[in-house]
Amino acid sequence: MRSCIKQLIFSVALFSGLFLCLFSAKAQEAHGADKIPLHAVVIGNDTIPTITLSIVEVVERLPKALRKERERWTRLRNAVYVTYPYARSAARILKDVNAQLAKMDRKKDRKAFLASKEKELKAQFGDKLENLSVYQGKVLMKLIDRETGQNCFEIIKELKGGFNARVWQTVAFFFGGNLKSEYDKQEDRDIEAIVQELELYQHYRAYN
Repeated sequence: MRSCIKQLIFSVALFSGLFLCLFSAKAQEAHGADKIPLHAVVIGNDTIPTITLSIVEVVERLPKALRKERERWTRLRNAVYVTYPYARSAARILKDVNAQLAKMDRKKDRKAFLASKEKELKAQFGDKLENLSVYQGKVLMKLIDRETGQNCFEIIKELKGGFNARVWQTVAFFFGGNLKSEYDKQEDRDIEAIVQELELYQHYRAYN
C-alpha cells in the first residue's frame, strides 16, 4: 500500500514539474500586450498563477534623533545629486572661458565675449538653476569651489568686476547664502562622501 502511495506521489510530482517547465517555457512566447507571463500550479482542474514575493524585514521605528539624522542626510544627498552636474559644468565652462580670454588683449573684445557667453549660459541653464531651492543653491556654491578651486565671489569678481561681485554677494546674503562659501573636505565630509559615491557609480572622473 505504501509503495502505491509513494508511486502516486512521485507521478503527481513528476507531472506537476513537467507541466511547470512547459508552462514556463510557453510563458516566454509572445501572447499579446494584454497578457503577462506567470508561473502557475495546477490544483484539480484549476490553473493558479503564482509569484514569489521579496523578503520584507519589519523593524522597530527609528528613534526621533536617528529619524532627523536620516532626513538631514537624505536632503543633503538629494541636493548633491541635483547640483553636482552643474558644478562640473561650471568647472568645464570656466576653464574654457579663461582659455579664450587669455587670447584676447583688448578689453572691448573680452567684454563682448563675456556678454555672449553669459547669454548662452542663461539660455542653457537659466530655468534649471532658477528651480533650485535656497538649500540646493548653498550646496552648489560649495561644489563649485570644490570643482574650480575658486568660490563664486572670486569667479564673479574675476569675470565681471568687484562691483558686480559685491552686488551679488549682497543679494545672496538676503537669501541666507554666501558667495564666499568655500569647500572644506573635513567640514564638508558628508558632501565629499556623497560626491565619491556619485563618481564611483556614474564614472564622472572617466570623462575628464
